[in-house]
Amino acid sequence: MAAGKNKAPESQAILNRRARFDYHIEDELETGVVLVGSEVKSIRDGKANLQDAYAIERDEEIWLINAYIAEYPAANRFNHEPRRARKLLLHKKEVRKLVGKLRVKGYTLVPIRLYFNARGRVKLMLGLGRGKKEFDKRDSIKEREWKREQARTVRTHS
Repeated sequence: MAAGKNKAPESQAILNRRARFDYHIEDELETGVVLVGSEVKSIRDGKANLQDAYAIERDEEIWLINAYIAEYPAANRFNHEPRRARKLLLHKKEVRKLVGKLRVKGYTLVPIRLYFNARGRVKLMLGLGRGKKEFDKRDSIKEREWKREQARTVRTHS
């Protein structure tokens, strides 16, 4: 890589905001993702969505399913399929650990954030979560509103 090449800032991360609202995230893991060039360029442009995505175990590997990465216009006929399954790069020990936890009732692998690390590689923050019930979601909303009210009070009294 050439010196001084532009890196995507941290604000360029693609977030899955619903992940922490819909799931109790108990463990997080940083993974690599197998991508083609046009996918990397689309992610760098911020044209990706993790909203309905999830990860599954298939043939002793972890795959990202239903993540949307928009087609890159300049790639014309060499473009990628926007919602294809993408392999996640993990050590076998990590895969075995995750698969063991996934077999426990109620656990799901949820993508939390897609971003570029310091070396310019695309990384996916994967969370091991358990689905929230409706009353848990109401508690999350109450807590968020309470924190907002506290911040508002601190701002007005400062």
